[in-house]
Amino acid sequence: MIGYRGIMTNQPYSALLFDLDGTLVDSLPDIAASMNEVLKTRGLPTHPESAYRIFVGDGMLKLAERVLPEARSPEHSANDLVGDMKEVYARRWRDSCKAYPGIDELLLRLESEGYLLGILSNKPEAFTVEMVQFLFGERNWSQIRGAREGVPVKPDPTSALDIAKTWQLEASRILYVGDTSTDMLTAKHAGFDSVGVTWGFRDRAELEAYGATYLADRAEDILHIAGSGASASD
Repeated sequence: MIGYRGIMTNQPYSALLFDLDGTLVDSLPDIAASMNEVLKTRGLPTHPESAYRIFVGDGMLKLAERVLPEARSPEHSANDLVGDMKEVYARRWRDSCKAYPGIDELLLRLESEGYLLGILSNKPEAFTVEMVQFLFGERNWSQIRGAREGVPVKPDPTSALDIAKTWQLEASRILYVGDTSTDMLTAKHAGFDSVGVTWGFRDRAELEAYGATYLADRAEDILHIAGSGASASD
């Protein structure tokens, strides 16, 4: 099923910009296991994997802030947790992360159709690049960006707009694909149309509430939305 919100236009898209975690890659088990290891080592309470669906999405610092208990000693700071998390995650992220069903085929088809492909994640850039190369190294990525020092993370549109400038494309020709309210707001702030994928970390209601232009229940729906095979109204 493809859901459409807003006014139908015939404007073709030239590029697709994807979020990574929860959109292309199911990485929640590794994120949860890594942060829980950090918490356990520090003598802090851990969380069920399902809780991380809400904790993630806004960068590693926000993740650390969200997992910390309100009542804690001063030595347990979010910044310290970020440092520990980077060390643990560096050796654990490959344990079970995998592409969602149909993603490999989707990317291959989009590439063959001539679309520019990019990734914009709030995951630290080093991890973002490593994960993309590990899982999707055969694809011709035009842009791969993660969180960078001194650059605001999503939903701030700075990086998204810089990618649009690099592509020399108007915002109306870029389709942004993500799974959280953060992604929908990023697209809105940048002036991009957005696809909210319903297989990710957040639910359909959140994507609708934050203004997803389209909703996709399967990877192949994105082909139709982008114009490869059928219109978004089908």
